[in-house]
Amino acid sequence: MAQHWAIDFLQDVFPHYDTVVLWPDSRLTHKLRGPNETSGLARNPRRFVSSPTLKESKDDQALQVIQELGLARPKELEARGITRVHLARLVRQGRVGRLGRGIYAIAGHEPTAEHTLAHVAKLVPQGVLCLLTALRFHELTTQSPAEVWLALPEKARIPKLEYPRLRIARFSGLALTEGIDEHMVEGVPLRVYSPAKTVADCFKYRNKVGIDVAVEALRDFDRSHRGGATELAHFAEICRVSRVMQPYLDAIV
Repeated sequence: MAQHWAIDFLQDVFPHYDTVVLWPDSRLTHKLRGPNETSGLARNPRRFVSSPTLKESKDDQALQVIQELGLARPKELEARGITRVHLARLVRQGRVGRLGRGIYAIAGHEPTAEHTLAHVAKLVPQGVLCLLTALRFHELTTQSPAEVWLALPEKARIPKLEYPRLRIARFSGLALTEGIDEHMVEGVPLRVYSPAKTVADCFKYRNKVGIDVAVEALRDFDRSHRGGATELAHFAEICRVSRVMQPYLDAIV
């Protein structure tokens, strides 16, 4: 990795030379064949490091990786051989954009309506979108939460993000691991609880979201997911809210 960093650094320092080489004692020489020179190659160089063609090819490969990732983090790119120096150069060239702290995308990337959720999913991949955020995602509420609700294990560290604000809910056992759907948004896997699981969660956390929100979600689920009663009962049992939900279910039916 250090070698890659050095190569990127040399490419930034001597961008106009056809060839950059290292002396055997590792000292850099730039008395080489420049853009208007036809001779002057160093004797016994250790290694050819860069050329415009190779540099452009490396940039194209880096851009392809970033394009595939959709939203990219520096450590992801380093694992693919793209150093932070190389990434910074692409940003300066306007070929890559910085969308937030630690989040990069190809220039011209068009955010979707769920961009904020993709941003969170990229930075906190172990989290699961839940409660009001999941209701909004599934169109089971008229609420528009100012925070992103995220489920984390009980002992997980609370992430610190500049943006957006997070509302953390602690889940455990089957209530944490069951009912997770995965959606691809801007190239990022978005983990979100299913509609039925989210409704059951809202009754479990009714003191946080409000019983009126939970009942509204139940009614919307009944209208939009005909035949989903069995699935709903399954998650109500996991969340231990079957008795709490039953009177509202009876009223809807």
